[in-house]
Amino acid sequence: MMPRIVLAFPEGRHKTLTMSYDDGREADRRLVRIFNDHGVRGTFHLNGGLLGDSGRIGAEEAASLYAGHEIAAHTLTHPTIARCPKETIVHEIMEDRKRLEEITNEPVRGLSYPNGSHNRLIRDMLPHLGIAYSRVVPSTGGFGMPDDWYEWMPTCHHKDRLMERAEAFVELHKRQYLYLMYVWGHSYEFDTDGNWDLIESFCRFIGGRRDIWYATNIEIFDYMQAFERLQFSADCRVVRNPSASSVWLYADDRLVEVPGGAVVALA
Repeated sequence: MMPRIVLAFPEGRHKTLTMSYDDGREADRRLVRIFNDHGVRGTFHLNGGLLGDSGRIGAEEAASLYAGHEIAAHTLTHPTIARCPKETIVHEIMEDRKRLEEITNEPVRGLSYPNGSHNRLIRDMLPHLGIAYSRVVPSTGGFGMPDDWYEWMPTCHHKDRLMERAEAFVELHKRQYLYLMYVWGHSYEFDTDGNWDLIESFCRFIGGRRDIWYATNIEIFDYMQAFERLQFSADCRVVRNPSASSVWLYADDRLVEVPGGAVVALA
């Protein structure tokens, strides 16, 4: 009899939280400290051509500041790229990647659209520019997984009923689903709005929970890709993982880790 196979997040979790903050402003220092204090992780989208400008984090600081999080692209100079020719789009993304990769010493594969600006042409270009996903501005208000990685819609901006949504997320206990809470914003908004207590309260409330996987944007993307690359036998009783990292599955309600490069019996 064919076993019932479903995907789980690492170590059998069914919920994941990720944060996404743009522009690399100096307020990121305080935001990163808050994240680190509570084990919350996320992605910081930087403009490589603006690093070190007034009010912005410099390249020399970025590697240590964002350690444990993801550095991702936000274009070189933050233009409204849907108004730009293709040559400018290529330049803005590739040069941003190059400058950020001097900091990370690894490929930069994530993006958030500057000013939320994108169109089908840009989305179709991104795979050829080494970009694996890109976040948009419109939010879902829900906790579903993305249907289109190049139009990745977050759950909410941090100004949009953040604590109410966090409480609802924590109460999600139906393990037949995978849930994602994705929060985005700009760190300087906490200075402008005088509400650092909001993000501190959020991280204190939602951090340190055993049923939540705290991940960066690219970690979530890569994990889902690793699942899609799994090679199952016709009867789903055996699986081979050609990727380097583990994938966790439930096989007839039994949690199974499928290590990278391994062949595992599921039944």
